[in-house]
Amino acid sequence: MVAMFDSTIAAVASPAGSGGIVIIRISGPGSIQIAASIFRPAAKASNRQPTPESFTSHRLYYGHIVDQHGGRALDEVLLAVMRAPRSYTREDVVEINCHGGPAAVQAVLDLILRSGARLAEPGEFTRRAFMNGRIDLTQAEAVIDVINARTQQALEAATAQVCGAFRRELEDVRGVLTDMLVRNEAAIDFPEDDDVKEDSDLGAMISSLRQKAIEPIAQLIRNYHDARPVREGLTVAIAGRPNVGKSSLMNRLLARERAIVTPHPGTTRDAIEDEFLLKGIAVRLWDTAGLHASEDPIESIGMQKTLERMEHADLILFLLEAHKPVCAEDAEIYNKIRPKTVLFVLNKIDLAGESAPLAVIPDGWVEASLIPVSALTGQGIEILRDIILKRATGAGCLEKSPTIIPNLRQKALLEGCLQSAEAAADSVEKGESPEIVDINLRQAIDYIDKTLGISVGPDIIDRIFDRFCIGK
Repeated sequence: MVAMFDSTIAAVASPAGSGGIVIIRISGPGSIQIAASIFRPAAKASNRQPTPESFTSHRLYYGHIVDQHGGRALDEVLLAVMRAPRSYTREDVVEINCHGGPAAVQAVLDLILRSGARLAEPGEFTRRAFMNGRIDLTQAEAVIDVINARTQQALEAATAQVCGAFRRELEDVRGVLTDMLVRNEAAIDFPEDDDVKEDSDLGAMISSLRQKAIEPIAQLIRNYHDARPVREGLTVAIAGRPNVGKSSLMNRLLARERAIVTPHPGTTRDAIEDEFLLKGIAVRLWDTAGLHASEDPIESIGMQKTLERMEHADLILFLLEAHKPVCAEDAEIYNKIRPKTVLFVLNKIDLAGESAPLAVIPDGWVEASLIPVSALTGQGIEILRDIILKRATGAGCLEKSPTIIPNLRQKALLEGCLQSAEAAADSVEKGESPEIVDINLRQAIDYIDKTLGISVGPDIIDRIFDRFCIGK
């Protein structure tokens, strides 16, 4: 069902900043009228003010944007008209391709606003697409994931959801739950009917519910956990004593000189961060201040920030020196970071020598393999990269990651759906009353409806679209 919006909205639909071309989008009942009032075709035979009816939908027009008050040409443009419902918002939409200089863009946008449009709110174009039934809420949420995608895998997952893969999966599950609800309610209304009893075979109901509803929903929830790095990336912190080579390791992992390296302990006093791609996963790498006793107030602040950063890291690379035994200072650091996922990295193996024994992890520390590397020569770095991905994701290389990755809101709703569906199956198995089964099935369907946006409060919708930028 198409919602009716009285206002016409406009905004720059391209990223902020200068560029060769910038798109200004207009949507709403007055968009074509506004276009007709400010656009002049370049062709001599038609170099006069067009009428709204003179525009053919989905055709590109070349001409100028002209301020009707004084007749000044503001810019040379290409203009496209998309008549409802064949547009992004299912309303009449006009898109103007103008030159990307800030002055030209602002002049054209100001003229459009003076001509009857108002400035769009963040995400309002996509919100209208949702309200007008062109997309569901999962597709609308995926739009911002496409915009924010930092890797090819994240882009592919977001695009699959924009195209409706998530919606179709949920609609299939909803169809199974609805069919079971109809059969269950028939059993409530006609308990003595033999045909109803035959159609309500308990074994078949439970099997269908578990195979076609519970397992697909459980898999989607697993997708969230398994492929979260695809959507959000990983955060990896490097920890250790001063001068163990943390900054050198960061530079080696990034394959560029990012952190300052000197032979003097305490060079890094604040967390330095940068990002690199690891087999399609965006890794946010933190080089932190060396942890040790210090009376220097600036250094102490840096170490406090280090500990705060480690609280939010997916993985901590605990750097030790291969040619020196583990010391009390190392043990003190380990006691602070041991609740997190820790990977022991033995640096400076180039100084240990081929025959010298490497440092040994003390008894009582979590058993883990030691990764010997040399941040100076690069030895062992590729092995370390592979182990970082495996240890942080629990799955190693995610080249075959799922294409449907729920976000946190969707995952929470799917967990509610799973719990209700499992409760319905358990009720059937225990022979509980059909009324209890009915309640659980309805709750499971309601969770799916909230995920798709069929039944969701305006506060949730506002919260979702507030994440969008103006123009999308």
